[in-house]
Amino acid sequence: MLTRRTLLTVLAAAPLAAKEYAVHKPKVEVLWKSPDGHPNALEATDEGLWVGEETTDIAYLLDWNSGKVLQKVSTESSNTSGMAFGGGYLWMAANGGAIGRDPRPTDTTRGEVVKIDAKTETTFARYPMPGDGGVHGLCWHQDSLWITTLHQKTLTETDVDFNVKHSIPVTLTRAHGLAGDGDSIWCMFSNDYRVLRMSKKDGRILEAIQLTKGVDPDPHGMTLHQGAFYYCDSGIAGRGVSNDSKYAGYIARVTI
Repeated sequence: MLTRRTLLTVLAAAPLAAKEYAVHKPKVEVLWKSPDGHPNALEATDEGLWVGEETTDIAYLLDWNSGKVLQKVSTESSNTSGMAFGGGYLWMAANGGAIGRDPRPTDTTRGEVVKIDAKTETTFARYPMPGDGGVHGLCWHQDSLWITTLHQKTLTETDVDFNVKHSIPVTLTRAHGLAGDGDSIWCMFSNDYRVLRMSKKDGRILEAIQLTKGVDPDPHGMTLHQGAFYYCDSGIAGRGVSNDSKYAGYIARVTI
């Protein structure tokens, strides 16, 4: 029999059960603007910060301290929404047709990942999304490529040849930037201004970062480097429409 005392105990415990993880609300440090002004993808490497531009579909390697361009790679991506660097390749998330530039014969009409040699700018392969649909964030971590498989509402792990190894569910919408962290993975959810650290094994939420809409830069691409998160504001909302953000085009840093 459910007594009044038991009911009150259950109700009191409910908020704790619903949020069994820490939620950080850190200060955001705005750094510098990307070379072409529409950054939508980031990937951290020891050599520098890779930035994928949404309109030009160019990948830039930037100096960590100054944002100076160290390398420029023209790619066959289109509507670039994510990127990774690993396994000897540059990976670009092509999320459909071009935005803000004239179309090219290599532009896709669906979500694809483009596998590129960063030294020669040669495209090695183009992979459609598992389950079809669009794609935003990518990251390379522990010899695997992680992908936001949006149609399936999952994060998917593949090998260097794009063979699916594993997937975990996501609970929020518009999964974007990704960053590996040991046995967990961080995912930026742009609509919620929230970053979740999830178990790679089953997607269980371990902790969160909460940004402030209208105050902080719009969240799009994201990566993790030496304990700090870097994320970018592409300046674009939807199909080429301005997001009216005062930080449009900027890259920011968050430390928890």
